[in-house]
Amino acid sequence: MHGAFADASGFTGVIRELTTAGHRVVAPPNPLRGLAGDAAVVRAVAGGIDGPVLMVGHSYGGAMIMQASAGLDNVAGLVYLAALGLDEGESCAGLGAPFPPSMLAETVRPTSYEAHGAAGGPDLYIDADGFHESFCADLPAELALAMSLAQRPIAAASFAKEATGAGWKTVPSWYQIARHDNALSPQAQRFMAERMGATTEEVDGSHVAFIAQPRRTADLIKAALSKL
Repeated sequence: MHGAFADASGFTGVIRELTTAGHRVVAPPNPLRGLAGDAAVVRAVAGGIDGPVLMVGHSYGGAMIMQASAGLDNVAGLVYLAALGLDEGESCAGLGAPFPPSMLAETVRPTSYEAHGAAGGPDLYIDADGFHESFCADLPAELALAMSLAQRPIAAASFAKEATGAGWKTVPSWYQIARHDNALSPQAQRFMAERMGATTEEVDGSHVAFIAQPRRTADLIKAALSKL
């Protein structure tokens, strides 16, 4: 599940690696309108799959799979890629508060209009000038530019809503920490991974290390699949 300011096309390299190895992959869109509604979409997709499901989430997508998987019988594991692993009662904004502020926080801008389809408040975008360094510093400049122009906004209200479920408490988890992440503090990532008892690896990469190193990420997912 992709996160904010992105879409599922970011998983193209990982999908190629997994499908070549014979795994079935589903990459649904994340509405980015609010925690409860976004998680409900993911839950419906996962619940409609016949057989065990390993859910993978990047960034805000981690909050989606965490809440969507709670109590869903066919979810066998969770993989977090520089992702938000909330606990019940926590919000995306609140979880990051104890840790150093990220560069991303300085480059995100609200729209002058209300976020369509959200509970209220504006949409959020990353400034084009700050997109490359804050979001995807290990990608080529021309790709970063295209991503910045095609970025999908997230409703600001999404970050304030509290989680009502935490699937990582009942199924095994894996976590890929990005050491050079300018969007989500590596310290916060280590805290979340340790709290959930996740099998953890660290990579020298940005917030989107899974795009820059798709084979490395696919290998982590394959390792998780082998344990289910």
